[in-house]
Amino acid sequence: MFKVSEIMTTPPAAFSSELQRQVYETFAVRGIPFERVDTDPGLTMEDCQHIDAKIGVRIVKTVFLCNRQQTEFYLYVTTDDKPFVTRDFCGALGIPRVSFAPAEKLLELTGVLVGATTILSAILPSAAGVHLVMDRAVAEGEWFACTDGTATCFVKIRTQDLLQKYLTGKEIDII
Repeated sequence: MFKVSEIMTTPPAAFSSELQRQVYETFAVRGIPFERVDTDPGLTMEDCQHIDAKIGVRIVKTVFLCNRQQTEFYLYVTTDDKPFVTRDFCGALGIPRVSFAPAEKLLELTGVLVGATTILSAILPSAAGVHLVMDRAVAEGEWFACTDGTATCFVKIRTQDLLQKYLTGKEIDII
């Protein structure tokens, strides 16, 4: 059975990464209320269904992409049920073909391992050059749920808090 804790509204007692610490500090400083659950590693869509049921909203899918030269990187947030179509993504942004970026670049630029990819990593200085892209359906939703930078903790916040308070000053392409 996949473990999902009860809902909590406080940060973890101990942080497992620098990003995780910064996420909760940013929530506190910017007055962003959140709910979170601790889980077994949430790596599959089936795992996320257990988390969705507990927090009452669907976890977004976030993919990390790059161009062939690995000089341009993109964090793309979409709904969990929408297939990623390279042609549509690139056409919407007017960019050349992209592919999934290597795990080493994911860790280097966003501070997370595969399975924990999150737009919340945009607050890290190392992610400053990463393009943020969000599906319109996600941007228009009331709630936003994703990892906190670990594969074992998921947070739920209002989408408007994410866009207007958490990602203040960041450019986000809505497609």
